[in-house]
Amino acid sequence: MTVVAVHGYAGGRVQGVGFRRHARLQAVQLGLCGWVRNCPDGRVEYFLEGDGQALQSMLAWLRSGPAAARVDSLSEQDCLAQGLTDFQVREDAPSGQ
Repeated sequence: MTVVAVHGYAGGRVQGVGFRRHARLQAVQLGLCGWVRNCPDGRVEYFLEGDGQALQSMLAWLRSGPAAARVDSLSEQDCLAQGLTDFQVREDAPSGQ
């Protein structure tokens, strides 16, 4: 399996709607590793790594998120895999990021 990785941000109504918790559940179901966290500007930041097809499925899920969310924008950038072994909901990003 070739491991690929993506770093990105989801914008819209993505905080306070269970977005991070549901993203973690979806990622674990797909066998992906990485993390997700809230940003001070209201976006959710994510890092995903794993099988390319699973990653594409996760990106498709991120375009809509859970039922209570409204995703207005999704940006992603390919990056190097970090060799992570699980998927975490991280603490909120510090101000200034």
